[in-house]
Amino acid sequence: MKKAFRYIFIGIILVAIIVGYYYYLNHRKGLSVEDTVVEKTEVEKILDKDFEADYPATPREVLKNYNRIITAYYNEEYDEEQFLGLATMARQLMDEELLELNPEDAYLADLRYEIATYKDIPKTIVSSSVSDSNDVVYKVVKGHQCAYADTYYFCKEGTDFSRTYEKFVLRKDKQGNWKILAWKLKEPEEE
Repeated sequence: MKKAFRYIFIGIILVAIIVGYYYYLNHRKGLSVEDTVVEKTEVEKILDKDFEADYPATPREVLKNYNRIITAYYNEEYDEEQFLGLATMARQLMDEELLELNPEDAYLADLRYEIATYKDIPKTIVSSSVSDSNDVVYKVVKGHQCAYADTYYFCKEGTDFSRTYEKFVLRKDKQGNWKILAWKLKEPEEE
């Protein structure tokens, strides 16, 4: 009987220790896991994407990702490493022919100049949009599947607002991925 009482007493003490420790962990002062979660910046969210593992499936999705990168260039704060990451991602969305015409060093220099000019004005991209799926035009050109889509950027410069319209041409590569081949500003009469 004394042995049974001893085992029950030890069991009660162990349960009390476990419950007490559990209470301590849940009610102690300091940061909990929920408190330590830091919201990622837009640049970090973009850089978390992996185009090699999960490449955008449609011309619209390619342009939506490209627009996110462009908007981040001009609107967000980032360090040099993040800038290079964004530029690398933008280039992953471009066709080989476009990349050949824009070597990486020249592309980065032009991009830095353009971003600095934008920030000196100061001008920001408020929003961007891509043509609806029904408005994307598909054609076969010289044996290559191509897609034509429009984008627009709604920008703020001081107290003024403006829209910039661009027409993009995308081409499917050998892996079946849509890549940006070219783009141009649309003239006002084209809008």
